[in-house]
Amino acid sequence: MAQLFTVHPDNPQPRLLKQAAALLHGGGVLAVPTDSSYALVCHLDDKAAVDRLRRIRQVDERHHLTLLCRDLSELASYARVDNTQFRRLKSGTPGPFTFILEASKEVPRRVSHPQRKTIGLRVPDHPALRELLALHGAPLLATTLILPGEGEPLNDAGAILEQLGHQIAGVIDAGACPLAPTTVVDLSGDAPEVLRRGRGDPARLGL
Repeated sequence: MAQLFTVHPDNPQPRLLKQAAALLHGGGVLAVPTDSSYALVCHLDDKAAVDRLRRIRQVDERHHLTLLCRDLSELASYARVDNTQFRRLKSGTPGPFTFILEASKEVPRRVSHPQRKTIGLRVPDHPALRELLALHGAPLLATTLILPGEGEPLNDAGAILEQLGHQIAGVIDAGACPLAPTTVVDLSGDAPEVLRRGRGDPARLGL
């Protein structure tokens, strides 16, 4: 059964998040709150954990997964970013934006888009998740926690535990999330394209 970590929404307890980070290093998949909605996360380099994450969501390799990064410098290590793209990234991070960018060689080929060689990246603005990323010491691979056949993500830690308790290693409960998706912006082409309007205002990026 998955472990439940109940943390303060603004000042999460490092002791509890260290335990959650240990589950990630051990190959576990966690349900975590973000500044948009709950997400499933796992270690980027753990193939078995990535496969489990995809099975829970029932998505294939063409579904863009997202790398959650601590800051822009970390994000730039996993994507090819020019000066114009960097300025847009800077204006939208941290925040509820997912950017589609050309993946760098640091990203395993099995987690980037098979045809386009792109990856979703973002720097979330949520105290518990940012602390977890710092303790983990590397980006986390993520996907929105929407169960197969559902249109909305799960937003209650108790419901997540009840429905996924035997498929994931842990749930971090820091209270309800905004329950709104990120705004997805494709920066991999000749011109920026808003693929999905969500919680982030495209005007913040000059779009």
